This record gives sequence, C-alpha cells and structure tokens, in this order.
Amino acid sequence: MSSLTFEQLLFYGFSGLLIMSALMVVLGKNSVKSVLFLVLCFVASAGLWLLLRAEFLAVALVLVYVGAVMVLFLFVVMMLDVNFATKKAGFTKVLPLALIIALAFLALMKQFFNAEVFNQLPSAVSASDNVNNVEQLGLLLYTDYFYPFEIAAVILLVAMVAAISLTFRGKRNRKSQNIDKQVKVTKAERLRIISFEKEVNKEPKA
Repeated sequence: MSSLTFEQLLFYGFSGLLIMSALMVVLGKNSVKSVLFLVLCFVASAGLWLLLRAEFLAVALVLVYVGAVMVLFLFVVMMLDVNFATKKAGFTKVLPLALIIALAFLALMKQFFNAEVFNQLPSAVSASDNVNNVEQLGLLLYTDYFYPFEIAAVILLVAMVAAISLTFRGKRNRKSQNIDKQVKVTKAERLRIISFEKEVNKEPKA
C-alpha cells in the first residue's frame, strides 16, 4: 500500500471534519452550538475548494457565508431563544425514513459521478500552473461574459434601489443642533424668571 501524500491527508482531514460538523449541526441540542458547527462546515468546505484549486469559491464561501450569513443566523438564533429540544423530540420517529432518503441520494450521486456523460463534460476554466483560478474567472467575466455580467449587476442595483424605495416612509423632520447659534445665545434670550404667588389653602365650598 502506497503512502498517502500531504494533499490526500488534507483531503481526508477536511472531509472528516466536514462530516463530523454536519452531524453535530443536525444532532446538536443547543441551537447556538449547531450554528457554530455549521460555520465549521463552511470552513471545511472552503478547505476542500482550495484543494480543488478553486480559490475564488473558497474565498467567497468564507466571506459571504461565514462572514455575513452565518453571523446573521447566529444573532437571530440568540435573539429568538427558541427551545429546539421539544421540536427534536420526534426525531427518532423519522430517522429510518431519513436514512433511506440519504442512502438513495448517495446511490444517485455514485451513479452520476460514474456516468460517462459526467466525465465528458468540458471544463469552463482549465487548470493551469501559471494562471490561478481567480484570474481565469476574471478573464472570462470581462471578455466572453462581459454583457451578461454587467446586466446582472444592473439588475441587482435596480433590486436594491427598489427595496430601499419600498421601505422609505417619507421625509422625517429631525431636530439638529447648530453649534454656532448655541454659542451665541445670551442669558437674556434663554432665561426667564417667573414669580408665582403663594397659594393659600382654602376650604372647599360645601
């Protein structure tokens, strides 16, 4: 049996970490810990993307999902304080069905990866030692797919403007401070002394 290379050891390490963290996401009783294990899943997936020389996908996975989406999920879970233990009480009842679906999915994946059609699919970006993955994606986006890329950017900009306009509730009159006017104010303009006569307690009329 040939010895494993360093790249193969990294692959098995990231794969085992990904499977372990994915199981802890489903089986964990604490929702906050489940979200943290899901972050670990994304980090392990990013490591696998790096081994496949897909640097752009790995960086996008860490920045977008780990840095933004999962932080939002974590704050939502901590704020809601939902008791997931009661909701997972019937987990063992549906466990056999879940295992059957998982085995069927694995069988479909094995059939798909062993198919001749999958092996004959042309790769959109060819791996090269001189040019990295990010540079090749940039060349494709700004040469062959320049117009679709710009159209998608304009559509996203229009969607963002539409979301802002839908949530806009009109101009609000906000009070603002003028430091120059506050400094120039004198005592006579702002202070006024009012004298009140002392009221005498009177008996109420019958």
